[in-house]
Amino acid sequence: MEKLYYNGKIITMADTRPEAVLVCDGKIKRIGTLEAVKQAASRDADWIDLQGKCLMPSFIDSHSHIVMSGQMACFADLSDCKSLEDMVSILKKYMADRKVGRDGIVVGVGYDHNFLKERRHPDKFVLDRVSEDIPVMVLHVSAHLGCVNSVALKLSGINENTGNPEGGIIGRIGESSEPSGYMEEAGLALVQKVLGKKIHLDVSTVMSQMQKTYIEHGITTAQDGASTEADIKLLKNMGDSQQLKIDVVAYPLMTAGGADLLRKYRNLDGRYENHLKIGGYKIILDGSPQGRSAWMSEPYLEGEEGYCGYPAFDDETLKKYVLQAVEERKQLLAHCNGDAAAEQFLKTYESCMASVGRGADLRPVMIHCQTVRKDQLERMAEIRMIASMFVGHVWYWGDVHVKNLGRERGQRISPVRDAIDRGVIVNFHQDTPVTKPNMLHSVWCASNRVSRSGQVVGEEQKVTVYEALKAVTINGAYQYFEENEKGSIEEGKRADLVILDRSPLETEVSEIKDIQVLETMKDGMTIYRK
Repeated sequence: MEKLYYNGKIITMADTRPEAVLVCDGKIKRIGTLEAVKQAASRDADWIDLQGKCLMPSFIDSHSHIVMSGQMACFADLSDCKSLEDMVSILKKYMADRKVGRDGIVVGVGYDHNFLKERRHPDKFVLDRVSEDIPVMVLHVSAHLGCVNSVALKLSGINENTGNPEGGIIGRIGESSEPSGYMEEAGLALVQKVLGKKIHLDVSTVMSQMQKTYIEHGITTAQDGASTEADIKLLKNMGDSQQLKIDVVAYPLMTAGGADLLRKYRNLDGRYENHLKIGGYKIILDGSPQGRSAWMSEPYLEGEEGYCGYPAFDDETLKKYVLQAVEERKQLLAHCNGDAAAEQFLKTYESCMASVGRGADLRPVMIHCQTVRKDQLERMAEIRMIASMFVGHVWYWGDVHVKNLGRERGQRISPVRDAIDRGVIVNFHQDTPVTKPNMLHSVWCASNRVSRSGQVVGEEQKVTVYEALKAVTINGAYQYFEENEKGSIEEGKRADLVILDRSPLETEVSEIKDIQVLETMKDGMTIYRK
């Protein structure tokens, strides 16, 4: 059945202004004047009156963790906690409601110490109030930090004699060597490896929840960053059973057998099969700026004197991974929040490109780019490295960044304007489940640069609404080598579309976050309607 859309605001993202769009067999068949499109339509085409609403390409998620977002639905939600007491109450209720016994585990997710009354992370003493017999683990909203109770420390074999692992921290009580229960990065991974065996997820809940929020926010291509074999198996099973409604691009972690997964699932390497493909590799080079584990070239303002965060790898180890990706001709996504991590990735990628004699055509991606500098952006443009920015940081943690980094550095968080002006391809993501996959909120953040306290964070980094829309459509498609199929309304492209209640280009900039997604279409088929 053909569908002819007319009488609305049509944003093509291709510098055209058609009056109508004709969709047939999942593709854009014709765009143009209403008369021209009418002539191209069959006599039984379904005419859809947009009634002044906005039709545009659906949104493309350039970095998130879609499987993890489904998993989080199975844990205690701590995102609304205002105090450590709130946290204890929610975890106790979760434990009671699910009748968690000694063989189980209590897991809470999404707390943010920056917004707790106590302005600190929980420790084992707080979590021991939940249970002294059952392991308890809570994850920070960034997923880079967390805390466990005393029994969880014991099960993990962590005591006063356990040193900090490379690329991580085990928190201590005061000046002693006794573990506090707080962990960062590789330290957190130590307990997750052991405690993860106690987590038994309801697979049906994971599968039903993981893509629902994406679709409701108008996203038809999503990412599973840092995929494990279990993640890819789950996604493949969903695809094979026709349960995947959107395209998912998976990126296995190089440090967790990524090469083996690419060999095992070679049929998915760069090619969709039932809405799933593997796009390349993912690597994590530092931590969280709001959690103060991001690797900076200059110290944070408060805390230990001279503290700059820390790297995940030394230069030589990273070079082995980057060289492997370039030699295998695989796209590499690197998590870099701090400018020191950005420098390490840039320097290493430049070196490996020179050694191999290629690499820019692989479209390497720097993920997050929170504190990337102007000089680094210029080098990124030279090697065609994509900047995938978590611009929502401006709203969620803009005030925290100014406090942690000072006004000059804090105002340049997510420097979208600097990147675009230097010729860098920029796209936006929300790092779901860190924040909801709300692309219109990111567009609002990029064009308003307002923090939670109402302060403008980086006036000079504001971009136009159209530039921001490019970052969530055609530029996202470019990252996935899909710009000829997705990201704009052009004849021959996939009919991945969204209907909004109004046009972002004709809405007050301050109100863009209030725009509603009314309908989401994948390959011409409606998969969500409000």
